[in-house]
Amino acid sequence: MKLRVGFGYDVHQLGFNEELWIGGIHIPFEKGSIGHSDGDVLIHAICDALLGAANMRDIGFHFPDTSNDFKGIDSKILLKRTVDIIAEKGYSINNIDSTICLEKPKLKNLIPEMQSVLAQVMNIDIEDIAIKATTTEKLGFVGKQEGIAAYATVLIQKG
Repeated sequence: MKLRVGFGYDVHQLGFNEELWIGGIHIPFEKGSIGHSDGDVLIHAICDALLGAANMRDIGFHFPDTSNDFKGIDSKILLKRTVDIIAEKGYSINNIDSTICLEKPKLKNLIPEMQSVLAQVMNIDIEDIAIKATTTEKLGFVGKQEGIAAYATVLIQKG
C-alpha cells in the first residue's frame, strides 16, 4: 500500500450581497465569499490537498477561474470531480483534517452537517473527516472580517 499526504489552503474575500458556502452547506449571514465559483473555501482547500497528495497540480489547473464552465458552480461538483480524478490514478481517501478560519459566524454547531455533506460527496465515512473552526483573535484580514481561510491535510492511499 502506498500512502501520500497532501496539504491545501484557500482564502476568499468576504463581501455583502454574497452567499456564504462552507463545507458544502449554505450559511445565512450578512456577508459571503466572493469567488468565481460559490467560494467554498473548505472544499477548495480539500480539493487542493487531494490533488497535491496525488501529485496532480491544483484546483486552478483542473477548474480554472478563467473558464465560464465553472462560473458560479457548486463546489461540491468540483470536489466530486476531484475525487474521481485521483481515483483514476488509483488513489482513495484515507482521512481529512481541516481548519476553517473565520471570525463570524460561529460554526461549531454546523460542523456535523458539513461532515455529513462532504462524506456523501466523497463517498467516505463521516468519521474520516475532521473539521475544526477557529478565529484569528481579531487579527489580520480574517479577524477584521474581510476574508475567510481554510486549511486541509489529507492522507490518500493506493493499493
